[in-house]
Amino acid sequence: MISVDPSGAIAPFEQVRSQIADSIRSGELPEGYRLPSIRQLAADLRVAAGTVAKAYTALEAEGLIESSRARGTRVRGGHAHGTRVREAAKAFVAAADGITLDEALGAVRAAWGAAPHGG
Repeated sequence: MISVDPSGAIAPFEQVRSQIADSIRSGELPEGYRLPSIRQLAADLRVAAGTVAKAYTALEAEGLIESSRARGTRVRGGHAHGTRVREAAKAFVAAADGITLDEALGAVRAAWGAAPHGG
């Protein structure tokens, strides 16, 4: 479920883009899933069609979705995180009880930077 906070610090198109991207990467939106049309999603979210169009354009540039007149806008495959990553994320969220998202992301950034892959 996508929601937009028009008074939030993050631009509405970025709120839409990030929520759809997260849903794709989490596997919630599977390969081939048909997204609502730009007009339909804009109406559902009560935002301008240009807001959704900008989000869809960014998602397409990231390779997460593809659009065609015949098939509509669909989720591209190969972008969902693996089971181990999803399970680790759930465990981390449970362990991070009582801290803010920014604090949790800070912990992830610190661990990422210390990891052997070099971040």
